[in-house]
Amino acid sequence: FEEVKVTLSKFEHLTPEFKEINPMGKVPVIVDGRFKLFESHAILIYISCAFPGVADHWYPADLFRRAKIHSVLDWHHSNLRSGAAPLIFNTVLAPLFGRPLNPQAAAEAEKLLSKSLSKIESFWLKGNGKYLLGGLKPSIADLSLVCEIMELELLDEKDRSRILGPHPKVREWIENTRNATNPH
Repeated sequence: FEEVKVTLSKFEHLTPEFKEINPMGKVPVIVDGRFKLFESHAILIYISCAFPGVADHWYPADLFRRAKIHSVLDWHHSNLRSGAAPLIFNTVLAPLFGRPLNPQAAAEAEKLLSKSLSKIESFWLKGNGKYLLGGLKPSIADLSLVCEIMELELLDEKDRSRILGPHPKVREWIENTRNATNPH
């Protein structure tokens, strides 16, 4: 594959060339030959199915396990993202886009994020598995949710510890997923 960097702070995602790939003007996107696809979950599912040699645990052939993965992915965008993305934007990224930091929006987003982290810990990580849904190997759901949480690395250590500190199972799961995907 060829990685193409898109600098959001320079609004490269809004250029006519980029909008030919994704008319929505957002990242991520992939181009596979003439096939263009956007939205992270759709991309993960496509890659898992389209390329030979992708291990079954990423996106299992079993319909019931796939449905559970879809449940996590849908929950992600309606919950975890609603806290993590606005928190990072309103504490770190806003000035890069010419916008002021918004401490009140950041505080509200942190409350949503904390609720989501508690839900991940009490529901998606319940049981003896190392990964979401009690799995012994990671799935695309683990990748998607961990990537969202890893955005917290943009915060200073004190804030990151305050947010993740009360969630030891989440911290362990992040490390398990990071180790499972090394060196990538």
